[in-house]
Amino acid sequence: MVANSNSNIPIALTIAGSDSGGGAGIQADLRTFAFHCVHGTSALTCVTAQNTLGVNRVDALSPEAVVAQIEAVATDIGISAVKTGMLLNSEIIAAVAQTIEKLENLQVVVDPVMVSRSGVQLIDDEAVETLRETLIPQATIVTPNRYEAQILSGLEIRDLEEMRSAARCIHHLGAGTVLVKGGGMSGNIRGVDLWYDGQNDETLKTETVDTPHTHGTGCTLSAAIAANLALGCELREAVGRAKQYLTQALKHSLAIGQGQGPVGHFFPLLDEFRQP
Repeated sequence: MVANSNSNIPIALTIAGSDSGGGAGIQADLRTFAFHCVHGTSALTCVTAQNTLGVNRVDALSPEAVVAQIEAVATDIGISAVKTGMLLNSEIIAAVAQTIEKLENLQVVVDPVMVSRSGVQLIDDEAVETLRETLIPQATIVTPNRYEAQILSGLEIRDLEEMRSAARCIHHLGAGTVLVKGGGMSGNIRGVDLWYDGQNDETLKTETVDTPHTHGTGCTLSAAIAANLALGCELREAVGRAKQYLTQALKHSLAIGQGQGPVGHFFPLLDEFRQP
């Protein structure tokens, strides 16, 4: 199975669900890839009926259909980096993990979408265990939010030291690097992320943006990391660039709909296209 294209065009693949509201999932990932001048390819895992107010329905694709999409891209176009998002169930997670394992020289960003930023679990316990056992060990980097890190590590996270302990536990599952996101934390560590690569840990912080329109932040960050890896950046640089991109996208978040709007993926273009 081909993993790298012969062209000089960077290629990234997102394996995730569709967000009909356009703020997260496949839609956010492809916008993020495009902003970085990376050709985006996709493998859809599920279709959601959702908007800024919430999710009304979720329909899963078959594992075979998900695998067929990945293989179609890999055997022809090639992939430099991949990110995973909502994989929904144990069967899809196992199929994705088995397929990714066959690819060579591939950098894998795992956004373990299983708990919302408000703490609501989105996938069942069997799927969580499959994720722990099959996909996370293949991750170049895994990017859990606070609640996902608690489930993956089995530890409660209330402060920075507990973020460090959780990152170490998740690293022991086999991930190359762990980035525990602090968006769900409070006080002076709100928005502080914890990086751990097996040897060193580091706190990463960018400017805090006060906006209610944060839908798609996790998808956007992990997609930006994958895009920068596809561009040839080292992992630490890719994460730093991704965090800066997300900060600007939050500054230009979109107040659309009646609920929580998405981040603004094409922020540098907004002023230009708003000119009379």
